[in-house]
Amino acid sequence: MRVVITGGAGFLGSHLCDALLRRGDSVVCVDDLSTGRLENLENARRSPAFWFVEADVTRGLGVPGPVDAVAHLASPASPPDYLRRPLQTLAAGSRGTEHALDLARRHRARFLLASTSEVYGSPQVHPQTEEYWGHVNPVGPRSVYDESKRFAEALTTAYRGALGVNTGIVRIFNTYGPRMRADDGRVVSNFISQALGGDPITVYGDGEQTRSFCYVDDLVRGLMAMLDSDHNGPVNLGNPAEFTVGQLAVMVREMTEISAPVHYRELPQDDPPRRRPAIERAVRTLGWRPLVDLTEGLGHTIEWFRSRSGELRGGEVTVAG
Repeated sequence: MRVVITGGAGFLGSHLCDALLRRGDSVVCVDDLSTGRLENLENARRSPAFWFVEADVTRGLGVPGPVDAVAHLASPASPPDYLRRPLQTLAAGSRGTEHALDLARRHRARFLLASTSEVYGSPQVHPQTEEYWGHVNPVGPRSVYDESKRFAEALTTAYRGALGVNTGIVRIFNTYGPRMRADDGRVVSNFISQALGGDPITVYGDGEQTRSFCYVDDLVRGLMAMLDSDHNGPVNLGNPAEFTVGQLAVMVREMTEISAPVHYRELPQDDPPRRRPAIERAVRTLGWRPLVDLTEGLGHTIEWFRSRSGELRGGEVTVAG
């Protein structure tokens, strides 16, 4: 296939570029580099089947030549990024999604929307199934991201129903691995960069809030399985193993072999107390399940951060994720 990936220079997008190229597809990566990085594409740019287009998808999306699939990943995704760029985040979910859908419609291509577990908000149902409608504060600080993705899902569903576009929606739960930015404000990158940087590990709340952590290689396999299917979704993609934030802090301290102190801070507004995906639909429809456990994945991620110690930043960044 010839696949267009918006947001392809980001953490997830760049891994998807590499995986598609490895199996023999051609890839057109579209990214404005506002949160993505060219260095993430170092491997991809060696391939003659890869093209990079620096462009803002909210301003339009025109790609010459054939297009067999469009994977729409473009959006600020970490809390500091979307809180710094509220209007850009809303635009990526609305105008950006519309432009990506229009590209797929014009080429009769498969369209994949990378949505998020944040559409469930602070859930009152646990674990979260795809049938759950969510519990979202539409005017809270996280709403620019939550509601942009909820609108993107509605728009994608409307294009399928009204225009016959072959669309699929995946809801991505916490994902981690190499190429995460040290300053992206997500809990895994925060804890690792703080520990390796010689700073206290910052835990918000009492550390009893839970998350599920999916290694990036597993998540990319799920994205590709959905891209190759004709299932419309939504489908949860995540690792159903549930850990408290406090447990993660202990694991990072032990695996980095650094006795970093833990500092507790006030929990941010609307931070969900529990988060775990129900993945039965992904298992049934895509034949997908995660294979990498947290200990193995953290080992790879810590090793990657150690190799880039010059980028580590200390200090406290609000953890949402």
